[in-house]
Amino acid sequence: MARQTIHTGGCLCGHIRFEAQGPARKPHTCSCRMCQRHSGALTTAWVEFPSEAVTWTGPGGAPATFRSSDYSSRAFCPVCGSTLGAIDDAPTVGLLVASFDRTGRKDLVPASHSYRGGRPKWWRIEISA
Repeated sequence: MARQTIHTGGCLCGHIRFEAQGPARKPHTCSCRMCQRHSGALTTAWVEFPSEAVTWTGPGGAPATFRSSDYSSRAFCPVCGSTLGAIDDAPTVGLLVASFDRTGRKDLVPASHSYRGGRPKWWRIEISA
């Protein structure tokens, strides 16, 4: 029987922690204005997991959320303010790659870039397989 991949991560202060089981889906970077404002970065790196594959394990339980669109809420730590990702109405949790403990794992490597036009002209994005 194959061993299930378990990813762990959390916020800056450790109040919010998570475990995500299985391979990450749709690894990509994004430069849309919503991601920029949510993170304070010009580009974010995301992966998705089915909601049932994500468990909030830290002392704070699930992260605080802000309703950011008609289909999604942005997730963050209510103590330190760290951005963690998005919890969609569809059964999906998008997590920011920077919030993982081991960011170099192969299934976290972005394969595409969304909203390339949202980045400043001087910002260069290169995705290579």
